[in-house]
Amino acid sequence: MTEKLLQYLWNYKVFKNYDFKDLEGNPVEIIHFGRWNTDAGPDFLNAKIKTKGLVIAGHIELHIRTSDWIFHNHSQDPNYQNIILHVVYKNDTEIDDLIRKNVPTLELKDHIDSNMLWKYEKLINGTQFIPCENIFEANTIPIHFHEGNVLKKLDEKSHELEKSLEQHKNNFEAVLFHSLAYSFGLKVNAHIFRQIAESIDFSVINKIRQNALQLEALLFGISGWLDHPKDTQMMIWKREFEFIRKKFNISNLTLHPKFLRLRPSNFPTIRLSQLADLYYRHQNLFSKIIKANHTDQLYEVFEPVKASEYWDFHFNFGTISKFQRKTLSQDFIELIILNTVLPLKYTYHKYHREEITEEILDLYRNSAAEKNSVTTSWKKLGLKVNNALESQSLIYHYTNLCTEKKCLNCSIGFNLLKQSLDS
Repeated sequence: MTEKLLQYLWNYKVFKNYDFKDLEGNPVEIIHFGRWNTDAGPDFLNAKIKTKGLVIAGHIELHIRTSDWIFHNHSQDPNYQNIILHVVYKNDTEIDDLIRKNVPTLELKDHIDSNMLWKYEKLINGTQFIPCENIFEANTIPIHFHEGNVLKKLDEKSHELEKSLEQHKNNFEAVLFHSLAYSFGLKVNAHIFRQIAESIDFSVINKIRQNALQLEALLFGISGWLDHPKDTQMMIWKREFEFIRKKFNISNLTLHPKFLRLRPSNFPTIRLSQLADLYYRHQNLFSKIIKANHTDQLYEVFEPVKASEYWDFHFNFGTISKFQRKTLSQDFIELIILNTVLPLKYTYHKYHREEITEEILDLYRNSAAEKNSVTTSWKKLGLKVNNALESQSLIYHYTNLCTEKKCLNCSIGFNLLKQSLDS
């Protein structure tokens, strides 16, 4: 038993019975269990109880042992002068100060199911994929579990985007460009690609986006790749970059994307060329994304995108390779849509106070489920992962709750613990 678990059980009223009596045998009726206080002070505020014929309002403090009241020096703390009930898991001593103030002590040991405590120990000591793996049951997934997780993730992402919007004067098109650059960089180059995008005033992108050559040259030049041309095409890019830099007063800042531990198809040369092609092909990219109300429309935006012809025979500058058109794979397109496009759509409509929750959730439902080690592990536990709503939910849940062992904040954990009382 931990104090956090005891507070959790009190807050959610998870007991075998509610026939509560104080240490003297007087019945204690809990009219209102109080509001769980996660800040300093008593554990539960503004509670209400009835005992000895009196209805009393005030605060409730919980401890594992009665003696913890003494160890925590609560008698000397003014924050604990309005305590109406002392709740303990196990009584081990008398507290003179509470007796003098007629504050009853309630022992919960016999009201808590031992099987539930066993389950809790399994949870916090679990070392498998998820802490509850040994007792997990697929039917413990609550209703609207996936919708709730995805909306939490969207709200968190929206908060980040709102900060970026504030920084860039509510220019949604610029923030889309920065976000897409981040996604095109994948894990290795995400932050560097974003820095490259943010180093360019988006008005410059708008002015040159009808010229694919100049878009590529700008991105390659800021990446520091054009200083020493290895072939004719590099010389052309260098010439264009120097022209753009002078015309638009581009800073001399150079950012260097990484090639290490990347498959050739994910080389930054290829991804930046594809990003340039995306903006060349769609002069009204932001509008298309916002207006799209079906996943097919979003796929149509990204499916034609490819690196320029130079990259049909190259992965890096100056080194010829076997012919291969460098298009966007379906998995990569899905990644962009799920992690960049849909969060931005959600934020845009939220910003304009337009209700789009169900439409966004439907876009997730109509997108393919991600395939990775996390979703595979959930499937091994008997869960079906039919679409992106479910895969995004399970990845979010695993990352934010399971890996942190926040089982008491988990709706699955709650259902698993509560099962011992319902069975």
